[in-house]
Amino acid sequence: MKEFFKFMFASMLGTLILCVIASLITLGIIAGIVAATSQTEVVISKNTVLLARFDKTIADRSTKTKFVMGYAGPEKLTGLNDILENLQKAKKDDNIAGIYLDLSDIPSGISTVDEIRDGLLDFKKSGKFIWAYSEVYTQKSYYLASAADKIFLNPQGGIDFKGLNAEMVFLKGLLEKLDVKMQIIRHGKFKSATEPLFLDKMSPENRKQITELINDIWDKMINGIAETRKIGKEELNRIADSLKIQTAEDALKYKLVDQLVYKDELISVMKKKLTIDEKKKVQYVTMDNYTDVVGKKKSGTTKAKIAVIYASGSIAGGEGDDQSIGSERISKAIRKAREDEKVKAIVFRINSGGGSALASDVIWREIDLARQAKPVIASFGDVAASGGYYIACAATKIVADPTSITGSIGVFGVVPNMEGLFSKKLGITFDRAMTNKNSDYIPVMKPLSSYQTLLIQREVDHIYDVFTGKVAAGRKLDKSKVDSIGQGRVWSGNDAKTIGLIDEFGGLTRAIELASELAKIKDYRLISLPEQKEWFEELIDQITGNTDPAAKLKQALGQNYQYYQYLKEIQEMKGVQARILFEMDLR
Repeated sequence: MKEFFKFMFASMLGTLILCVIASLITLGIIAGIVAATSQTEVVISKNTVLLARFDKTIADRSTKTKFVMGYAGPEKLTGLNDILENLQKAKKDDNIAGIYLDLSDIPSGISTVDEIRDGLLDFKKSGKFIWAYSEVYTQKSYYLASAADKIFLNPQGGIDFKGLNAEMVFLKGLLEKLDVKMQIIRHGKFKSATEPLFLDKMSPENRKQITELINDIWDKMINGIAETRKIGKEELNRIADSLKIQTAEDALKYKLVDQLVYKDELISVMKKKLTIDEKKKVQYVTMDNYTDVVGKKKSGTTKAKIAVIYASGSIAGGEGDDQSIGSERISKAIRKAREDEKVKAIVFRINSGGGSALASDVIWREIDLARQAKPVIASFGDVAASGGYYIACAATKIVADPTSITGSIGVFGVVPNMEGLFSKKLGITFDRAMTNKNSDYIPVMKPLSSYQTLLIQREVDHIYDVFTGKVAAGRKLDKSKVDSIGQGRVWSGNDAKTIGLIDEFGGLTRAIELASELAKIKDYRLISLPEQKEWFEELIDQITGNTDPAAKLKQALGQNYQYYQYLKEIQEMKGVQARILFEMDLR
């Protein structure tokens, strides 16, 4: 009997503990639902300063979801679309006195930085101030800071100002150690996408295009800095060539900054600027929170809409997500915008180095159909090259930043021969029985035969012919002209305009303006596609563990995540590719 009561009370205690845990989980779910569904309205007072930090990667589009239940799910980040809208809104907001740029490194592409800089320059037309401060300015953050009225620097800080260095990753040595032979079939003497797989340095053709590309980007940066800082271009290049900026005092001496101050001193100076008492605090609103201030969205009385379709990442078949371009998901979004009579124009925002040639063609078809129904404006972000250009070439007009990486009109196929890796390194051998001569096509455990190589080359050449033909038709160029500027060569947006690959310079804001002009509408509202997941979908994903498996890895690796992603994209390549495969890090 004693043992009976002992086990009974133990069982009751266990049940009670389980009930408590279940109740806590239920409360967590309810709290997550409340947090996800509540739209907190941010109200700001007079004399508020908009605080802008850009220390996280800036996607073209803000994420929709928040953290739910305390799980490490998708983080809500303010994208370029909302940053640009916030700058426009702050320009007209009587409660915003000015902008404070608190800068460090900006882990985003130069074209993204350039679009924000243009937004800041437009904001300055309001007469409100922009101040920038940093302990150490990188070249990108200084370029952004140069849009400010005043640039402040920590007295013990510095500025990295030396010119651009494009660093590329080559895998030839690694593949040789693993005894993996990459069989490359390509069309285009400049198609450098495959070079990291069989070279240990740039080919002469690749060095030529990369050098010209970074010179164009540097010229854009130098021109911008020269204009706002009132320093000659020759002087700026002399400063960079001689590495003149070694200390904060050097930066002040050469007029790259206006004042050396510690942050507490900066706050005191700002209080005087705002004419508030030294004992009171400066009222700030962060860029993230300002997104929730009433009046964020353009809301006309008309039912007319402009659809902004976001396509970012590598192109492949299937659904994809916000970080990758799935041909099914993007095609569905384009089709939805085309068939919606209230959508009067489409802005197709592309940030992609390409991917599957087949998936690119599927998306191209939908853009071509949409263009026949209404104006379609392609807007290029940091990169819209190879397959990224393929999906854009049928658009009515193409708008790009002068620093956007584009072109790379070329095609390649890669077939790894891993026989050596398995037999020599791992002691694993393969044998096969076949009904026909090429039943094993395409093999990865033995070399391609000459006939199989010929077949792949024919397919690559055919796709290149189709690619150049579609560019010629879309851009109204002679096909021979497209071939001459194609061959896989990468161009800056600046050169792309000269050779006819784009129509005009500008960012997302200009693309939307152009869409409204061609659609002949002034009163409209914006919609964003593809539709993002609602809070309850994220909740289910997090409960079931169906979240991005790379999220924690990305957080742990930081900027080094790009190398993991690079290798992952190589592993996942299927079929003939239209992409720029190399990773170019501008420093």
